[in-house]
Amino acid sequence: MEKKRRSGTNRALNELLVNLFNSVMETEEKAIITEQFKDITNNDMHIIDAIGIEEPRSMSAIAKLLDVTVGTLTTNMNSLENKGYIVRERSKNDKRVVFVLLTEKGKKAFFHHRDFHKKMIKSIVKDLDEEEMKVLIRCMYNLNDFFDEQLKK
Repeated sequence: MEKKRRSGTNRALNELLVNLFNSVMETEEKAIITEQFKDITNNDMHIIDAIGIEEPRSMSAIAKLLDVTVGTLTTNMNSLENKGYIVRERSKNDKRVVFVLLTEKGKKAFFHHRDFHKKMIKSIVKDLDEEEMKVLIRCMYNLNDFFDEQLKK
């Protein structure tokens, strides 16, 4: 009986994860690619997020965060620069290094994207007590570890 119950639970959990993944991707795109940001893609928005608003980031640091090559990133950066979301500057110390900064338009996109994620997290944890939060976080770490292992294969 226990094995049958676990099988049903596993199936339900799998369906939920698949539906959540698809919903997150679709909902995020609808929520963040608004009239104001219709000239960029969801992928562009994640690049803007990786650039961040703190200190300028090098192309290689951004590529590493996104797990892409600098060459692949360059194509996206050209587009974002042409649309006014970023500026690139060569390092004064090492001319081979290129730093990327968000423009005011890029910062608006960054905050717009961040607000979507804040709302999503708030909706996830709204009914959880402290102990349930710990369990959820442990589950998310386990899932993250699983994905990391799959990527290494």
